[in-house]
Amino acid sequence: MDSRIWESVEHVVAWLDEESRLSPQEERLLRIIKLSEEVGEVGAAVIGATGQNPRKGVTHTWEDVQHELCDVVFSALIALRTLTPDAARVFAERLAYVEQRSATSRRDD
Repeated sequence: MDSRIWESVEHVVAWLDEESRLSPQEERLLRIIKLSEEVGEVGAAVIGATGQNPRKGVTHTWEDVQHELCDVVFSALIALRTLTPDAARVFAERLAYVEQRSATSRRDD
């Protein structure tokens, strides 16, 4: 993963930590819960992009959906970094595991 991403995550986590008035335990939980909020925004954008709500019609674009998905990813990285200073290593190891598992599944087909 691009090191610039992890640098950004570090800066945002430091900023959030500086601004927080909560205990570290509360902050950790809320950063994880933030993911649910962001996923909800993806859902709202998909509904808006497809015009699924007849009362509102088309309110979003697929570019809006892309942006919301990026917010989910970034929020997840922030939550992961909040849980461990070794977030980049944990992510890389998990990515390697998923890649290996999917390669095995493709070979089994």
